[in-house]
Amino acid sequence: MKKLIEIKDLTKEFNGNIVLKGISLDIYENEFVTLLGPSGCGKTTTLRIIGGFEEATSGTVLFDSKNLLDIPPYERLTNTVFQHYALFPHMDVYDNVAYGLRIKEHISLFKRLKNNLNGKNKKSSKI
Repeated sequence: MKKLIEIKDLTKEFNGNIVLKGISLDIYENEFVTLLGPSGCGKTTTLRIIGGFEEATSGTVLFDSKNLLDIPPYERLTNTVFQHYALFPHMDVYDNVAYGLRIKEHISLFKRLKNNLNGKNKKSSKI
């Protein structure tokens, strides 16, 4: 199986306090992974680094062999469903998860349209 996400020796410090120390994890294609642990153990910090919402102090995060740490959050092929306080109460679980995917699809379509209008995509004017 192909590695999809590779986390190597990931470390994060906040004000001199080490909250992640040398985390390494490989996630393979089609795997379902759950991070479990007590409050404050670094689960959310790890996910925030993968998503680009937090900077690692050191270490590497690869997605499909590309260094994610060099890519801004809005260009990463990741999505975040925040904990309970940010869920849409009028939506079920499926719709809350799908929301981020739909928005990402709209942004991608908007970027292609913008590139076509700016003449950056000479191949075709079809969207």
